[in-house]
Amino acid sequence: MIKNIISIICFFNFSFAQDLPIPNWENINYAGNNHIYNQLDIYTPKTNQKNYPVIITVYGSGWKRNDRKATDYIKRTLIQPLLESGFAVVSINHRSSSDAIFPAQIHDVKAAIRYIRGNALKYGFNTKFIGITGSSSGGHLAAMAGTTSFIEEMEGKVGNFLNYSSHVNAVVNWYGPTNFLIMDECGSRIVHDNINSPESLLIGGAIQENLSKVKLANPITYISDKTPSFLIFHGMLDGAVPYCQSEVLHNALKTNNVESQLVLIEDGKHGPKVLIKEYLSMMNEFFKNELNDNL
Repeated sequence: MIKNIISIICFFNFSFAQDLPIPNWENINYAGNNHIYNQLDIYTPKTNQKNYPVIITVYGSGWKRNDRKATDYIKRTLIQPLLESGFAVVSINHRSSSDAIFPAQIHDVKAAIRYIRGNALKYGFNTKFIGITGSSSGGHLAAMAGTTSFIEEMEGKVGNFLNYSSHVNAVVNWYGPTNFLIMDECGSRIVHDNINSPESLLIGGAIQENLSKVKLANPITYISDKTPSFLIFHGMLDGAVPYCQSEVLHNALKTNNVESQLVLIEDGKHGPKVLIKEYLSMMNEFFKNELNDNL
């Protein structure tokens, strides 16, 4: 279990060399169509086990890309450390904001989760535990998956495994937006209220003029006592997504008696000095602890 604390930490950033992982299965379509945005890759650890608990990774792109599941960056920062901790990793694509506006993106994420459960025997998954993690817009979608497990309108009708649950057991959110309406108030190099901001493009209109659509897309809208545990990382020098977004999420989780730990990195930016070895190790330990609690 995780402690209910806010940690402000400054660590020295250093690089760590490693071979990039290769998927065991790649470009699998989880929606039963031919679209690249509904593809996923599956990685399993180099150990001989009957099955593996699963972590889903969601890339960050400001919701503007539909094909970033296999970048070297996500392999190095998220996939490799999780494999080394004994998790199978499923890296997914999803529709971009130019493909479709929200909630298409979370519908895709949930379709991927259902696909994982529906094909557990085929790929050797232990679906008693499915965690999810992502950075920036991927952190937003990971948080949405965690907070909307039992919200029918967020399920969508994507894929062929609609009778399976899209519930996740734990969430690690790396500096994702959580309350679009206050992003500019907190200080940002991006004008999020602008009609062409990533958030406005996601919902299909200027965020301050579409309050109901924003509420639909904010993870904090759905938090309840059924929400799984969260671990949240954010750099205090983040100029793209201000760190108040993680504070708001953490506080809302705590208000609803959901276990949450917020790690604020004093010299962290939007990725740099945040997605580093020390914090990736914390992610691994969090998922392993939650795995033990859920099995």
